[in-house]
Amino acid sequence: MSATVQTRRGERPQLAETMRSNSYLNDHHQYRKPQILEPHPGIDAVVENESLGRLSPKPVLAFRGVPSEEHPSTVVESGVSHSYSHPYCSPVAGSKSDRLIATLIYNGGKYAATRASGSASPPASAEVLPANLAPTQNIDSFPLEPPTQESEQQLDHLYGSYVSPLCVTSFLHLMSSFPLPPNSEEPHSSHRCLDNQENPRVVELTLSPAPSPDFLSLAELRKHEMIYRFEREWNVDVILQHDVLWRRHPRLVVFDMDSTLITQEVIDLLAEELEGDAEISTKVAEITHRAMMGELEFEASFRQRLALLKDLPEDIFTKLRSTLEVTNGVPQLLKAFKRLGIKTAVLSGGFQPLTSWLAGQLGLDYAYANEVVIEDGKLTGEARGIIVGKERKRDLLLEIAKKENIDLSQAVAVGDGANDLFMLNTASLGVAWNAKPRVQMEAGARLNGDSLLDLLYLFGFTREEVDMLTE
Repeated sequence: MSATVQTRRGERPQLAETMRSNSYLNDHHQYRKPQILEPHPGIDAVVENESLGRLSPKPVLAFRGVPSEEHPSTVVESGVSHSYSHPYCSPVAGSKSDRLIATLIYNGGKYAATRASGSASPPASAEVLPANLAPTQNIDSFPLEPPTQESEQQLDHLYGSYVSPLCVTSFLHLMSSFPLPPNSEEPHSSHRCLDNQENPRVVELTLSPAPSPDFLSLAELRKHEMIYRFEREWNVDVILQHDVLWRRHPRLVVFDMDSTLITQEVIDLLAEELEGDAEISTKVAEITHRAMMGELEFEASFRQRLALLKDLPEDIFTKLRSTLEVTNGVPQLLKAFKRLGIKTAVLSGGFQPLTSWLAGQLGLDYAYANEVVIEDGKLTGEARGIIVGKERKRDLLLEIAKKENIDLSQAVAVGDGANDLFMLNTASLGVAWNAKPRVQMEAGARLNGDSLLDLLYLFGFTREEVDMLTE
């Protein structure tokens, strides 16, 4: 038997004609051709042949796969290993699934410097790699060691401008360093390329089990220094979420307006309309920047800036409509939300006239902003009612959710400034969009890309599904 194994080891097993007819494959074929019986001679022919002695002896049947002493069984190694496990099946009765979803989105390093500098746009010297660039196809040419910490070279410059297999491997190795819950099963992982199989920009990883919450909560894991360092090394955004039903089915999404739904700050645009006073425009822009960075208290800074805009004409808000630049991907994103039946709102620390107009243009369900006092056709430099700051945005989110009978586990908030943090932390998922450094670190998720349509990937949609929702 050992000699037979050695001679046939490594050969691919085949179904030979000598195998018995009632094999597993034949018995389980969806279609089985009808059996054709061999013609049997009549009784007269049998009697005649027997009397003449011409009855042929019964032939010896060939070996048909049933082991016997004459034909012992032969063991052949096929090289195929099958396992039967349930890492992503429904959990055992009485237990709950414990899976973590990690969405890796490659941003090309375009906003790598933004996180550190707080600038609204990348510096002119920042190098942006072409999409799907692979420096080499030869595995022997790959660097065996990553750059040192003193080196400024990013790993996507070495291994490809997308979420490469080495990037995924590096992330899985990173996650394996966090302790697992006691008595948990061996860790498993699976992945989905959400946009492109060959050179994916978005990859969704499912990790089971999730790191032990006794060691690190999800909020602490999101802010972990090793996660942040991995993002900078590979020029990706890492979004961590529990794999729960509500992640895939949000019902309410609220947005900040300035530098989120639009690319500008409205109050800075108003200051630029002050004729012959560039100093005031510069001062307003400086106060706005410091307020968004969290260096100034928003309500007081807003009243200070508004006072500098005194005597602007009432129709200034109408004139500014044509200058507003909607963020890339916003119209398609809101169209997708509308098709999914998701309620949307804009909660702005800006001005109600422009906010209401933009909400109508984009089809948002709710719009809240600051009311300004107007007398004799001019701005008085004062505001009416409660300033829509960080506390007011949080309260409005709770108010809308209660009115629509939506649990906060199905609420998502998106913003960029420090005055959005209360709102971001109240929602189940708070997304910092090209945000200031403090917001990047404190929000539950961060996106630093070119299109806000990337938000749909956080809910598990693929590119094919995104196209269906936005067509």
